[in-house]
Amino acid sequence: MDNVTTHESVAHSQAHDHAHHEELGFWRKYVFSVDHKVIGIQYAFTGLFFLLFGFTLMMIMRWQLAYPGRPIPLIGAWLGQDRAPMGIMLPEFYNQLGAMHGTIMVFLGVVPLAVGGFGNFVMPLQLGAPDMAFPKINMVSYWVYFLGGVTMLTSFFLKGGAAQSGWTSYPPLATLPIANGQTMWLIGMIFLITSSLLGSINFITTIVQLRAKGLSFMRLPFFVWAQFVTSFLLLLAFPPLEAAGVLQLMDRVAGTSFFMPSGLVVSGRPLTVAGNGNPLLWQHLFWFLAHPEVYVLVLPAMGIVSEIIANNTRKPLWGYKAMVYSVVFLGFMSFIVWAHHMFMTGMGTAMSAFFQTTTMIISIPSVIILTALLLSLWGASIRFTTPMLFALAFLPMFGIGGLTGLPLGLAPADIHLHDTYYVIGHFHYVVAPGTIFALFAGVYHWFPKATGKKMNETLGWIHFWGSFICINLVFMPMFIQGLGGMNRRMYDGGAQYAHNAGLLKWNLVIGFAAWGLGVFQIPFIINFFSSIKWGKAVDKNPWEATTLEWLAPSPPGHGNFLTEPIVYRNPYEYSVPGAAKDFSPQFEA
Repeated sequence: MDNVTTHESVAHSQAHDHAHHEELGFWRKYVFSVDHKVIGIQYAFTGLFFLLFGFTLMMIMRWQLAYPGRPIPLIGAWLGQDRAPMGIMLPEFYNQLGAMHGTIMVFLGVVPLAVGGFGNFVMPLQLGAPDMAFPKINMVSYWVYFLGGVTMLTSFFLKGGAAQSGWTSYPPLATLPIANGQTMWLIGMIFLITSSLLGSINFITTIVQLRAKGLSFMRLPFFVWAQFVTSFLLLLAFPPLEAAGVLQLMDRVAGTSFFMPSGLVVSGRPLTVAGNGNPLLWQHLFWFLAHPEVYVLVLPAMGIVSEIIANNTRKPLWGYKAMVYSVVFLGFMSFIVWAHHMFMTGMGTAMSAFFQTTTMIISIPSVIILTALLLSLWGASIRFTTPMLFALAFLPMFGIGGLTGLPLGLAPADIHLHDTYYVIGHFHYVVAPGTIFALFAGVYHWFPKATGKKMNETLGWIHFWGSFICINLVFMPMFIQGLGGMNRRMYDGGAQYAHNAGLLKWNLVIGFAAWGLGVFQIPFIINFFSSIKWGKAVDKNPWEATTLEWLAPSPPGHGNFLTEPIVYRNPYEYSVPGAAKDFSPQFEA
């Protein structure tokens, strides 16, 4: 009886809160909102925009690589004489596109969508929480991220253009007082890092403190575990880069020399600096973040894929506990592998051996998680929905990305492969057909929860198969180019070097595949926006899933749940012997 009274009082309280919430004006409700669902959607829309923008920069670069010295069609005349006189791209503008493509895709696209978007929207619902632990900090984290993005985009319009020193911003090149774009890059990065720190504190507190009654740690969905470990990576790895960003900013604007060595000669004249700075110090601080950053990209993707595979195989995840222990170990190990990016800096053999060893070790938990997901498919009656297609594609694509990374983790092989197109192919297999496919899977899977409508399956299939074929034609040839010795970051596609002569034809193949990949995003964009208005209306659990978010209405109102959620069972109880139906939700006794 007391339990019923509690439920009634909670429902009455939430109904009262909902009524109060409706009184909020447009700005408080949709712009400066403190509701985790609205903030998640803000992150998702902004992240998707930046992914599209960063991808557009890459398509312009691929024209230059496929047809060096030829005018860029359609938009060449709009780029201006200081970027592309007569529509022909200048090397400086190519460097800007390369630096900003990498920065935008990683820091403004994938991470905000994977963590800020899916983490904010889905994670509190899966916990049975009414909101995040710190709603106002949550709002601030989005707006600080937004300011960082605006700062980055503004740099394109400054005299001298945007940053030109690569997405890694290596000194001394990045600290030479040449153009203001690099200064804006550093200011933007400081905003973005601050946003991630605020978000990570919020996520950790929410997961520890706001779990529903009965939701023990070993009953958490794997997606929540992935976000939990990701938040610790952000919290511990980002402060060193924020400090490094401030120091490099001081080198540029205040005449310090934290990263500027003495004895530099620029344009035939000695460069006077205050003292003996060390460029390698920046590399250590940068990669101490940037290797955990790889797992900030990958772990939420693994979490999304796990939810979708369990749901569409109608089976529990194979080895759930082993996956949880692996993801925690993966988070710990990601902090002691960073210098495998720095084998070329002349580190001693003892340190080189240490980082080679830790790099081989960190591959083990990734293999365990991937194997568990593959074994979950064994003997299953698979539903080939659009989210499931993208989730299934993640498995071999991430596998290719991981396997091709092993030679780069060994110093003898890395000496030959470092800074070639092999590295580009490896990293992009992890992030593009790997992580971004998982993010697409998540969009299709949770779209009904956010909107109450289902996306069109036919357009989804066109989007998947076109993207799958094109994206492999973009990145697979890069392994051939890299093994042939073609260096990255060359604005003419490597045509000036004789050893690249037999490899240049692949630039044409990659270019057409990249433009084809762009074309196949059009069905997704049409599907996304048309489904919001005209999509098929669904109930609160259209996929017949088991986790707590499917107890909330679609879309969830203020406070998320109509009654207080109570958890009675493990997260993936599908096809339980003797059960009346093939799914037993956590919220059903």
